[in-house]
Amino acid sequence: MRTRLMIVDELELVRFALAQLMSKHTEIQVVAEAANGKELLDKLLTAQVDVLLLDMNVPDIAGSDLIAEIRKGYPSLRILVLGTNSAIRIVQRAMKAGASGYITKNSSPTTLFEAIHKVATSGRYLNSEMAERLAFASTDTNINNVESLLSQREMQIYPLLIEGTCIKSIANTLSISDKTVSTHKSHILAKLGIKNVPELVRFSIQNNLLCD
Repeated sequence: MRTRLMIVDELELVRFALAQLMSKHTEIQVVAEAANGKELLDKLLTAQVDVLLLDMNVPDIAGSDLIAEIRKGYPSLRILVLGTNSAIRIVQRAMKAGASGYITKNSSPTTLFEAIHKVATSGRYLNSEMAERLAFASTDTNINNVESLLSQREMQIYPLLIEGTCIKSIANTLSISDKTVSTHKSHILAKLGIKNVPELVRFSIQNNLLCD
């Protein structure tokens, strides 16, 4: 039986490329695509989907919030996150929200097919390195403390700030206004007791919180 796959990514070119890649695999059938959270939820009302290949950075709903909402309405649907960031706190947040697996966009097509197959058949996928790091992260008080202090949106913006991404680029990536990003930035700094972004980077280095 073929695995019915739905691809969710804001970029049409990425969706097209993934669909073309999947067409080469006889065990996978792409049955639907969506560019944002609203479109995804609308299409799930009618589409018969086994596995959701989801980019967490959809523009309208925070990724972990979207995963949690999908999980409530479709508890048997398998969700494989296709992310750009392998920072363990991002993976941890996705898995806590209810994702079935996590794979990065720099993975090979063979690894992606393996992940889809494993999620479809056994329900879970993490490569061995990520699984080990996730296990250790569950006892990392630095990560857990930051997670407990920051909101969902702030946790999206935090890694972008420490990577040096400018306010405008963050706003474009998350489809929110520059002013909203600046407000969240101020809240992040205030909650962590930090004065500016360079100090935030130093804090992240000292506490082993930098993105990988």
